[in-house]
Amino acid sequence: MSVLLLYCIFAQAFTEMNTGEDAGPLFLYQKMMQELVQLLLDKAFKEREDLFLLDLHVSNNNDIKVVIDGDKGVSVEDCIYVSRSIEHNLDREEHDFALEVLSAGATAPLVLPRQYHKHIGRKLQIKTQQDESFEGQLQKVNEDGISISWKTREPKPVGKGKVTVTKEQDFAFSNIKEAKVKIKF
Repeated sequence: MSVLLLYCIFAQAFTEMNTGEDAGPLFLYQKMMQELVQLLLDKAFKEREDLFLLDLHVSNNNDIKVVIDGDKGVSVEDCIYVSRSIEHNLDREEHDFALEVLSAGATAPLVLPRQYHKHIGRKLQIKTQQDESFEGQLQKVNEDGISISWKTREPKPVGKGKVTVTKEQDFAFSNIKEAKVKIKF
């Protein structure tokens, strides 16, 4: 009997004793598998500090999906490195799994403050927690939030016509519901 299976049996009994709920061996095995993959990823990201984890999902049938990003983007070699860091440390005889490692993609929302730095100078589309939308060029990033600027036409203070003005707005990370990089073609 594998160590993992024994752990699942004892963990289920412990969970039932303490919560009165049946977490089930499949759920516990899935949770353990996720924790094991997380440990392997932590080790890989410690060796490659320019890469970081955006999402990790382990399904009921051990389909492992890892979404990564990097301070300077993600190359195919980066995905291969992370994939091998997991695959070479899991025993296929003990764990039957499918592994997918991918980058977030150009159209994926920015979810971590660390992602904003590489996009300074690019155009962002921001939706706030109050469902207000803003679009502008990312000017700066600090530990609390970001600042964007954009040009708009406003009526002249005196006389007829309009004048082009530059507006700037700061956003706390906690007030950003979604931020996406606008791609130009």
